[in-house]
Amino acid sequence: QVQLAESGGGLVQAGGSLRLSCAASGRTLSTYALGWFRQAPGKEREFIAAIDWSGENTKYSDSVKGRFAISRDNNNNTLFLQMNRLKPEDAAVYYCAAGPVGLGHRLWEYNYWGQGTQVTVSS
Repeated sequence: QVQLAESGGGLVQAGGSLRLSCAASGRTLSTYALGWFRQAPGKEREFIAAIDWSGENTKYSDSVKGRFAISRDNNNNTLFLQMNRLKPEDAAVYYCAAGPVGLGHRLWEYNYWGQGTQVTVSS
């Protein structure tokens, strides 16, 4: 069993940056593919970014490509999402997830989920 806990969300002005973290406990994350998703009010949860177990391969949604960067620290069992040039439409609850499939972009490809952290972007 893996427990995930996100942190780092908050209020930021448009054009600003935030760095989200996702700490894992229970089991090592080193063998899992990891991902970030987000959900805005009234919308479905959507894929943002994924990283394979090694950290060498990543995938992004078109909406964040070039602005967000996913990374991981297997030694410290932590996943990160660096978010730059934030836009009001990036406002959502952000979730980290872990699963056995590399670079998955669908919800069912992930077995474990955090509780989410709120990101608010003011215009």
